[in-house]
Amino acid sequence: MRLAPVSHSEFVRRFRQLGWDGPYQRGSHPYMLKDDRVQTIPNPHHHDISVDLLSRILRQAGISRQEWLQAH
Repeated sequence: MRLAPVSHSEFVRRFRQLGWDGPYQRGSHPYMLKDDRVQTIPNPHHHDISVDLLSRILRQAGISRQEWLQAH
């Protein structure tokens, strides 16, 4: 299966299902925490998070495409 654009609320919901806490606010961008990892996430806005941005965030967070697609 392929990645698809996702709303901010769906993005946060899936990150929480994958064990991340938050989002928290520090400075200009929200972030989420898991163990000792901090992942900056996009600000909430009216547009979906693009596949390109989503794949970059997942790579930084160490989340595989398979894990992401199974979290729903």
